[in-house]
Amino acid sequence: MRGIRVGNAPCSWGTLEFKGLGGEQIGYRQMLDELVETGYTGTELGDWGYMPTDPAALRSELASRGLAMLGAFVPVALTDEGAHAAGLEAALRVARLLAAVATTPEPFLVLADDNGKDPVRTANAGRITAAMMLDAPSWRVVARGATHIAQAVREETGLRTVFHHHCAGYVETPDEIARLLDLTDPDLLGLVYDTGHYAYGSGGQDVRSGLDRFGERIWYVHLKDCDAEIAARARSERWGYFDAVGHGVFCELGRGCVDFCDVVAWLRRRDYQGYVLVEQDVLPGMGTPKASARRNREYLRSLGL
Repeated sequence: MRGIRVGNAPCSWGTLEFKGLGGEQIGYRQMLDELVETGYTGTELGDWGYMPTDPAALRSELASRGLAMLGAFVPVALTDEGAHAAGLEAALRVARLLAAVATTPEPFLVLADDNGKDPVRTANAGRITAAMMLDAPSWRVVARGATHIAQAVREETGLRTVFHHHCAGYVETPDEIARLLDLTDPDLLGLVYDTGHYAYGSGGQDVRSGLDRFGERIWYVHLKDCDAEIAARARSERWGYFDAVGHGVFCELGRGCVDFCDVVAWLRRRDYQGYVLVEQDVLPGMGTPKASARRNREYLRSLGL
């Protein structure tokens, strides 16, 4: 199958990787049923243990709904070299499960910094200054950790690893993304380009600038919108990352500042193949996930996806 297909993720139903957020979590069966009902054909794994971790059970859940497994988000404290071994173990555990249920296209191991843990970066997401960024030795530690994990995942499972730039972590701004990519092997580590995190983390830059800048490393795309008014208020009132998410900074597609018509045109010019993944990050119990998922899918259909 060629062309661009559309998936959605557990985070759009309030299942985020962060602990202690409160709220009632929607079960994975309901989430998958609603995902299919609203027009999507692929999903990601979500937190370890949210969906079944037994390969046969997970394969059954996916196959009964005609769903492809697209990837899994694995946060690792990459700035702490002492945490790399545990991060590698977690990444390989997830990668083995992904490989066991893989179809076409093959899923990605989605590697990220352990976002939301550093108090300064979490409090200042969307307005990061040079003083908050890593120094050169710390960047080398991050790059070594990311490289080691990507290499091990490929050697053991054959799967490719993409890095997820993400607000409230150490790879958020355009220059931080560039620094990580410059320090890593382009054949080993790709980028999952997240339109919403780029719009917010860049301070409001046009997401096209990131697509053009990092296009050669973009292997996978997350479609997320960003409400420019809420983002501006978050910066002026100095909200932390979770406050901004709780206020709806990541809104439904087409209601924010991301020019998705331009994004889709860019993808088609690049002959992008495979899945794009809709993500509308909401906190547990927040919003109307199924209705939002349906509107997001209808919006993308209006753009030809």
